[in-house]
Amino acid sequence: MSDKTPELFSNKAHALDKEFHTCPECGGELVFRSGKKGPFLGCSQYPSCDYIKPLYQEQAETNKIIEGSECPKCQHELAVKHGRYGIFIGCTNFPACDFVDHTDQEQTQNTNIQCPKCNKGELTQRQNRFGKLFYACSAYPDCNYALNFKPVAHSCPECDWPVMMEKTLRGQSKLVCPQKKCGHKIDRE
Repeated sequence: MSDKTPELFSNKAHALDKEFHTCPECGGELVFRSGKKGPFLGCSQYPSCDYIKPLYQEQAETNKIIEGSECPKCQHELAVKHGRYGIFIGCTNFPACDFVDHTDQEQTQNTNIQCPKCNKGELTQRQNRFGKLFYACSAYPDCNYALNFKPVAHSCPECDWPVMMEKTLRGQSKLVCPQKKCGHKIDRE
C-alpha cells in the first residue's frame, strides 16, 4: 500500500495541474502572459480563442460602482476603475462623459524655472506611472525637455547652460550640469 501512495498523489496533482492549465472554451493550454494591466493566463490558441483569466482579483473587478455617487457633469453614477496609471474614480457613462476625479492625485508643482530649451514654458514637477518624480517643460508636446532630478536656476560655469540639477553623490549635495557633453559638477553651497 505504501508503494502505490506516492504514485497516486502524483497522478492527482498532475490531474489538478492539467485542469488548471486547460482552456475551458477550447481545451487548449493556458499560458502565462503579461499585459498593460498586469499578468494573466491566456489561451495558447490565440487569436482563434481569446479566453483570458486575470491572476489577481483586483483585475477582475474593473468597474466597481460607488453607491449613492453622482457625476457632476452628467449625473450618472461614479465607479472605481483601473487604468494605465492605477486606480481612479470615473463616470460610468464613459464614452459620452469623460469625468475623472483627480482629488487624490498630486497636482503638478511649478518650479518657477524657465525651460532652457524652448524659453517659453516653465519646468514643472510631474509623476510617472510608477510614482517616480521628474521635471518637464509645461509647453509639452511642443517642447519635450525633461530632467530626472530637481532643477536649480544656476548657470553652468563650463558650458553656460542656464539650469543645473541637484544631485546627492556619495552623500554630498552637488549641482550637476544636465548636458550630456558637459556633466560639470560643483559643490552645493
